[in-house]
Amino acid sequence: MNYVKTAFLLGLMFALFMGVGYLIGGESGMIIAFFIALLMNGISFFYSDKIALSMFKAKEVSEAEAPQLHRIVDELAAEAGIPKPKVYISNINIPNAFATGRNPKHGVVAVTKGLLDLLDRNEIKGVLGHEIAHIANRDILISSLAAVIASAISMLARLAYFANIFGGNRDGGGIGNLLATLIMIILTPIIAMIIQLAISRTREYAADEKGAKLARNPLYLANALKKMNSFAKAKPATEEDINPSATHMLIINPFKKGGLQALFSTHPPIEKRIEKLESMAL
Repeated sequence: MNYVKTAFLLGLMFALFMGVGYLIGGESGMIIAFFIALLMNGISFFYSDKIALSMFKAKEVSEAEAPQLHRIVDELAAEAGIPKPKVYISNINIPNAFATGRNPKHGVVAVTKGLLDLLDRNEIKGVLGHEIAHIANRDILISSLAAVIASAISMLARLAYFANIFGGNRDGGGIGNLLATLIMIILTPIIAMIIQLAISRTREYAADEKGAKLARNPLYLANALKKMNSFAKAKPATEEDINPSATHMLIINPFKKGGLQALFSTHPPIEKRIEKLESMAL
């Protein structure tokens, strides 16, 4: 079901780009915006692992340095039918984890020192199952594709904005009058962002489900999420701990959440994630 929803949302976002792009940018503007967005996000896609690992100051660890961690990753990768990802540890005391790499052959899983200190072996296995599910599901590719389309829509909106300011909408073309154009310019990037966030949340649910199956016990991840959520509430991360722009990569949001921040989160409510996992155990 999660895969169908993701495909539907991606299709909806692409339809928004094609329809609105044609109206406010014309065919040429639409093509230019798409290829500029593709170039910008393509660089990020191919270097996503290096960028992420650098942001968290994560270091690769050998089997001799982290034997238990490597054994868990070995088991989960074999269960998922993918090459074993590289294993990294970040010296951050906030319990968290992430996966990166543009495809399973270039997969990387990383955990923080705080996660290793907080969780037991089964809970670590649940977390790593989630991250390996992201790699097996090619979620980096999916999120990158969504980012390309969303960026292209925002770019078209900016092009239309400047065209109306400097062109004065003299031709009366595009979507008709200036007011309608301005409304379209304002709303389309917001709609694209909402769809992009919905895709991200759907992929998190899918990774929870698949990760629980890989670990062969959904309660491993459910219990891990409970512990990490309690830690985040008691000791929310600061910008000195973690770069807020990297929050979407992590298994949970380590920052204090509320108001619009919760509304525009890349992650589903953690309580719902735990509820779904616990229902799988029944």
